[in-house]
Amino acid sequence: MLKLLDEEGKMYGYEITQHVKTLSDGKMILTEGALYPTLHKLEAEGLVKTKKVMVGKRMRKYYTLTTKGKKANKSKLAEFQEFINAMQLILKPKTTSS
Repeated sequence: MLKLLDEEGKMYGYEITQHVKTLSDGKMILTEGALYPTLHKLEAEGLVKTKKVMVGKRMRKYYTLTTKGKKANKSKLAEFQEFINAMQLILKPKTTSS
């Protein structure tokens, strides 16, 4: 979510779920039960801020990264890349020597 918000600037909840679904070719489905608790946690940690906007007759809550959130995004992406690199080493097939 941090990466999406960093790339898109501001997004509302349903929009986030649709982006994740599209980017993963339908392999990842973010439910409201997973999405909103995560967004609320990120907000409580000061990584995202919200802005309510009236759209038609509905109130829509947009989420954007704070400066702290942008730093956390970079840090978490680097951490995840290290994890992927480690997993590739573990999963790499052994070469047999003759």
